[in-house]
Amino acid sequence: MIEVQHLTKRYGPLTAVDDVSFRVEKGEILGFLGPNGAGKTTTMRVLTGYMPATEGRAVVAGFDLFTHPIEAKRRIGYLPETPPLYPDMTVREYLAFVARIKTPGLSAADRVMRVAHVMKRARTDDVADRHCGKLSKGYRQRVGLAQALIHDPEVLILDEPTAGLDPKQIIETRDLIRSLAGDHTIVLSTHILPEVAQTCQRVVIINKGRVVAVDTPDNLTHQLEGAATLYVLVEGGEAAEALGSVPGIQHVSTMERHGTAVAYEIEAEPHRDVRRDVARAIVDRGWGLLELRPLRLSLEEIFLQLTTEESEGASANAGPPPQPVLPAEPGAAGVPGA
Repeated sequence: MIEVQHLTKRYGPLTAVDDVSFRVEKGEILGFLGPNGAGKTTTMRVLTGYMPATEGRAVVAGFDLFTHPIEAKRRIGYLPETPPLYPDMTVREYLAFVARIKTPGLSAADRVMRVAHVMKRARTDDVADRHCGKLSKGYRQRVGLAQALIHDPEVLILDEPTAGLDPKQIIETRDLIRSLAGDHTIVLSTHILPEVAQTCQRVVIINKGRVVAVDTPDNLTHQLEGAATLYVLVEGGEAAEALGSVPGIQHVSTMERHGTAVAYEIEAEPHRDVRRDVARAIVDRGWGLLELRPLRLSLEEIFLQLTTEESEGASANAGPPPQPVLPAEPGAAGVPGA
């Protein structure tokens, strides 16, 4: 549904987006993740046609954004970080105004029905007659999402949709976004890690304008873990020596005590499953095996490994994450910047 090839955006000597390539499948929620200043918002603005790229190519729903911008934009709904609301309009008036712009082919009656539909879907129908300027931050975000949905676009691009919301509003907004998946392809830009873990099926991590990883959170975890690491909780004896003697185990460290039980962290050889042998070593000695589970990198740890200077050497040694880079078309020309 979205194909981005070698996208670059420069502001004079500053390169905000540097040779970015990725793709988004139909019906997917893609998390566009990076620290503040990484180039997320600039990429979103280029993808929505808000600003031109300096170089590269972007295709939305089969239409090149730079050669067929109107057709591409018709298929995009955009929620910027600050929703574009008119404070003196009521929610109903504002959405009717947006509907007249975005759905010129609909009759007046159909537009009224469309406004009612998106208000219900975005859960703003209870504030339909309230002025936008008097809405809470959470409701303003929902009205912004309703305006992005008003023309039933195939693609939704949401820039920091939960920024500034309270915990209850964040949960409600996440549920709403998840409910839109399948009917819409969604690109969700954020620097909030739980947002990606709880909402998105795949992740693009960007740092200093460059893509450093494209994958699912689970695959990123497997990719960045060197040795397989296990957490073992044993009751009845000091098990470090016995666990260290299990074939395939490289290191055992004692983590903490829980009453009469002791927790251990075990590092095994890469791609070797030692769980059965670990369990046997414990049970055969008459000890209690209370817990045995993999210890996995959190999304926070993955993010830090990929976006901090200190981890660059380790990431290079592990090999670069696979990126679905699209082949450049012969004769494809860049679009000059503004």
